[in-house]
Amino acid sequence: MIDRSPEEPGESEPPIDRPVDHSGDRPVDPDTDESGAVPATIGESLARAAQKSGLGKLADQDTPTGTALLAALGGFRGLAETILPGLVFLILFTFTQNVPLSIGCSVLVAVVFTLIRFIGKTPVTQAIAGLLGVGISAILALITGRGEDNFILGIWTNAAYAAALLISILVRWPVIGLIAGYLMGDGIAWRSVRSKFRVMQALTFLWFLLFAARLLVQVPLYLAHTPEATSALALTKLLMGVPLYAPLLLITWFVVRGQFGVEKKTAAKE
Repeated sequence: MIDRSPEEPGESEPPIDRPVDHSGDRPVDPDTDESGAVPATIGESLARAAQKSGLGKLADQDTPTGTALLAALGGFRGLAETILPGLVFLILFTFTQNVPLSIGCSVLVAVVFTLIRFIGKTPVTQAIAGLLGVGISAILALITGRGEDNFILGIWTNAAYAAALLISILVRWPVIGLIAGYLMGDGIAWRSVRSKFRVMQALTFLWFLLFAARLLVQVPLYLAHTPEATSALALTKLLMGVPLYAPLLLITWFVVRGQFGVEKKTAAKE
């Protein structure tokens, strides 16, 4: 991919529309932050991580088909690996309120999915990651004997993502912009265009709202420490997972393609 850096305007050229920082009227240098540090390494690392995620898979698609979105979500198997362990816990805990039984069956489902991938010699990264998450959560809940502690890892994970996204907005290096720029071959040149910069800030804020909304709903349920609240917590985790993640992923794809699609096609021809 070609990393395009903005050219300096000539005397006869109109000035480049640059985002202005809060300290004055000088334009933000698209290649450095105020301390002079170049975040290229961070952007490339984020892009490599995103390449394996839903946004990275959608970035290679030319049309927003249902098949492309399903593939970005991991396919039917990936969705099952994401949803079924939590669904098993929800059903069993709601009807039995037996923490060891509910957690044990949830972990068993994750183990079965991982073994199926090993036996079928298919990529196991997603299954192992899911198994680790389920396993750590199960250990925490079994230690305390409280079903709601099965969700504490997810709550802290959402808090970490929300904090990282918000900080990136405040320091004017929006995470979604860094990911999209490197995925689409634009590097960090998008920061020199005011419209793109604002769009990337807005997209990053939408993702922040997703994680913040999860926290606003789930933290009070966790703190209630009642069986009914634990069942509700399990339900809201399912409802605020893929059903919210998938539409936002698609919106991000539409916006990113609209902002970077032309440049990517031009770069590919060159």
